[in-house]
Amino acid sequence: MAVFERPGSTATPLVLVGRGGNLGDRIFKGVVTALACGILLLVGLIALKLIDSSSLALQRFGLSFLWGTTWDPVFEEFGALPFVYGTVASSCLALLIGGPISLGAAIYLSELAPSWLREPVSFLVELLAAIPSVVYGVWGIFVLVPWLRASVQPLLGGTLGFIPLFDGPPYGFGMLAGGMILAIMIIPTISAVSRDVMRAVPNTQREAMLALGATKWEVIRGAVVPYARSGILGAVILGLGRALGETMAVTMLIGNRPEISISLFEPSYTMAAVIANEFTEATSDLYLGALIEIGLVLFGVTLLLNAVARLLVWRVARGTTGGRT
Repeated sequence: MAVFERPGSTATPLVLVGRGGNLGDRIFKGVVTALACGILLLVGLIALKLIDSSSLALQRFGLSFLWGTTWDPVFEEFGALPFVYGTVASSCLALLIGGPISLGAAIYLSELAPSWLREPVSFLVELLAAIPSVVYGVWGIFVLVPWLRASVQPLLGGTLGFIPLFDGPPYGFGMLAGGMILAIMIIPTISAVSRDVMRAVPNTQREAMLALGATKWEVIRGAVVPYARSGILGAVILGLGRALGETMAVTMLIGNRPEISISLFEPSYTMAAVIANEFTEATSDLYLGALIEIGLVLFGVTLLLNAVARLLVWRVARGTTGGRT
C-alpha cells in the first residue's frame, strides 16, 4: 500500500491507495456499474413484459405470425408481415432521401459555410428536431400530400410508370408520403451529429491535403469524410432509430392499409401506426395480444437493425484505424 502526503507537511496522509484503490473510487465504480447494468435490466424487463402480455397470440400463431399477411380482427386472424414491411420500407426510403441531404448540409456547415452564416443555419437545422411529430403530420396533410398528388406522382407515373415502384394511381397518401415525412424528420439528427463529427477532424488532416495541392473538394473527400466515417454511420443509426419508432406523423400520411405493395404510391402500414390506431379498439384478449406482439416484433426489429448498424460502425472504425496506423 502506497501512502501519499502533502509535500512539506507532517499532517495526516491525504490518500491511502491499496491494490483495489481507495474506498471512494470503489464506491463510485460500483455505482456507475450498477447504473450501466440497470439499462440492460430495463431492456430485459421490457422484453419479458411484452412476451408475457402477448403470450396468448404467441401460443395461437407461433412463428407464423411473422410471415402472416392477413389482419382480420373479426375472424381473429393476425399476421405481422405487412406491418414489418411498411416499417422497414418507409425507414429505408427515409434514409435514401434524407441521408444525402443531411450529409450535404453537414459538409456545408462544417467545411464551406462562412462563420456569420454557420451558426444561424445550424440553429435552424437543429430546431427542426424540436418540432412535434403531429405538427409534421398536419403539415404533410395540407402541404406535402396535395403536392405529391397534383405534381410529383403524376410526373413520376407518366415518365417512370413502367417501373413497378412508380406504378398506380396518384393517391397522395401512401408509402412515398410517409417516407418523405420521415426523411424530413431525420435530417436534423443526422446532419447535426455529422457536422459535429466532421468539425472534430484535426486540422492537420486538412492542412496535409492542402499542402499536397488538393482542392477544397478533394480535402473533404479524401481527408474529412474518411476520417469521420464511423461517426457519420453512427449519425445514420440515430436517424434510423428515429424513423423506425416514429408514430404520429407517419400514421397520418402513410395510408394505414395492411398490404404489401412494391409501388411507392400505394398505402401501407407500420408497426407503430397499427398499435396507435387499434390499441383502444381491441375487443378481445387475442386481439390485444396480437397488438402487443406487434410491439414485440418492433422491439426485436429495432434491436436487430441497430445491432447490425453498430457492427458496421465497428468494422468501419477498425478499418479506418488500421489504415491510419
